[in-house]
Amino acid sequence: MEQKGILIVISGFSGAGKGSLVKALLKKYQNYSLSISMTTRQPRVKEENGVHYFFVTKEEFERAIADNGLVEYACYCGNYYGTPRAYVESELAKGNNVILEIEIQGALKIKERFPESLLIFITPPNGDELKRRLEGRGTESAEVIAQRLARAEEESEGIEAYDYIVINDDLEECVEEVHRLVDASRKVPIRRKELIQEIREDLKKFKKGAK
Repeated sequence: MEQKGILIVISGFSGAGKGSLVKALLKKYQNYSLSISMTTRQPRVKEENGVHYFFVTKEEFERAIADNGLVEYACYCGNYYGTPRAYVESELAKGNNVILEIEIQGALKIKERFPESLLIFITPPNGDELKRRLEGRGTESAEVIAQRLARAEEESEGIEAYDYIVINDDLEECVEEVHRLVDASRKVPIRRKELIQEIREDLKKFKKGAK
């Protein structure tokens, strides 16, 4: 029996390297799919609509909410972010592990609605390294960086809700660790309900013959 894919939520502080991790994971392994998020924020340099995000207006986003077209959504630093439903459900049915790269608010909503989902939090080794990475991107003003660092302090209070925390100090090692965690999580009984039921049904024949 082909196993249904699992829903993987990758979260972490802005600047933790989530995007680089996900990109490397998708390149190295074939059984992952990335769910492209919808957002109302403006594209950064080199970001393409339909590749990195679906960039929409606030009115379009709120219409998707009303139509139940999102798995989850949240507001972060003044902009909406959300996960389109149709693509996620289609990929899981194919047996692919679907990665959602989303903020902590959305992650907690996913866990509430989909208890079988796997939540992984990515973090740099320490706060100083986080600040260095944010400044090194060169894409945001000092004011925005300050906002992201303040937001990171708030987000740190929710890490315990995740299944695993992974330090992204060396990207290649981080990719391997995340893959191992996902592979092990696919074998957890709560994610093998169909197999368990199949085994139970098969074992009933022995019960019928027992005295």
